[in-house]
Amino acid sequence: MKTAALHTLHVDMDAFYASVEVRDNPDLAGKPVCVGGPAAGRGVISAASYEARTFGVHSAMPTSVAQRLCPNLVILPPDFERYTEASRQIMSVFQSYTPLVEPLSLDEAFLDVAGCERLHGDAIKIGRAIKRDILRETALVASVGIAPSKFLAKLASDLDKPDGFRVIQPDEVRAVIDPLPVSKIFGVGERTAKRLAAMGIATVGDLASRSHEEVVKEFGASGAWIHDLAHGKDARRVNPRREEKSHGCERTFAEDVNDQDELRVYLLQFSEEVAFGLRGKGLRGRTVTLKVRYPDFKTVTRTKSLSAATNLGPRIYSVARELLERVRPGPMRLVGIQVSNLEDVRVPTQTTLFGELDSAGDDERAEWQAATKKLERATAGIDKLRRKFGKGAVVSGSLLGRPVPRGRDQ
Repeated sequence: MKTAALHTLHVDMDAFYASVEVRDNPDLAGKPVCVGGPAAGRGVISAASYEARTFGVHSAMPTSVAQRLCPNLVILPPDFERYTEASRQIMSVFQSYTPLVEPLSLDEAFLDVAGCERLHGDAIKIGRAIKRDILRETALVASVGIAPSKFLAKLASDLDKPDGFRVIQPDEVRAVIDPLPVSKIFGVGERTAKRLAAMGIATVGDLASRSHEEVVKEFGASGAWIHDLAHGKDARRVNPRREEKSHGCERTFAEDVNDQDELRVYLLQFSEEVAFGLRGKGLRGRTVTLKVRYPDFKTVTRTKSLSAATNLGPRIYSVARELLERVRPGPMRLVGIQVSNLEDVRVPTQTTLFGELDSAGDDERAEWQAATKKLERATAGIDKLRRKFGKGAVVSGSLLGRPVPRGRDQ
């Protein structure tokens, strides 16, 4: 068997959130289980067990729809602390075989095992060992894909789920991918698939048979990308230092919110939550984006960039509140905050290039910097308490008595 060119693995946990719930409560075994929000609160399914999937239930589906498809559906609220702990165990297994691990989420990652053969054997042997170790360490099942590239490895891990183990050898790439629907190509969403169908392209093989020039003319740069993937070409390397581009959270309300004061309180909650997450990752951001969705599902975003990157809740909130004044008032179905243009906290803060501090006098600028330092010191002390006693140990006075927001973490 040829293994020399095989060095890329994609490991994906099967129905991760739901599987953790079943593992921790064996009475749920064999039942259709979902993790998500309640139907009464406009909840959305985050993960569905394979028993639930046989009824047509899937992630991102409204909970109300999932319940209609499966009246006996067991719906559980998410418990991210348990999922995160399981993820740490899984990532530790990966790291025991190779330092080249690129996490994509809590439950999946790419691995490059080139150069690890002397210690652990070839890629196929390593893949089977990882699958076995994860089951032993966490009692959870993983699907493993092994191939010459990231695209093909991810494709392989999905072909035989659940409990899959699939190898795509270099000389069988065409035979494996040609019959697959073109939607299997990373970057081909519903809209692109419809445009391809209008061109008579339904499978990966159909796309590969078209000329590079024709596809690029129709789709531009993304056309070049999907045409290369249709030929199994993917030059991306496994990147263990994958940069996070943004961090945020959003919430769909159980009932539309019209009161501006209540919306501002939600923005304060989200700002503190996002800021705490950024600090935990050693990041700060320069750009704040507000997202709102109205009852008619029209979605609007407003963005503002700061003169200095921040990971402080009050700073993020002040911008978010300003952005809220720039959108049409009225009942809102969803509100969210995202911080982007991220940088490492070890990067020196730049506060004098084309920002609101440029026009300030020396005294005003010094006062702003002193206030920021004071806020940073106070926040560091509060973070210690939160890490020791939980996020709700210290909250702003205006948030006392209000539940911690369960927004969707981005």
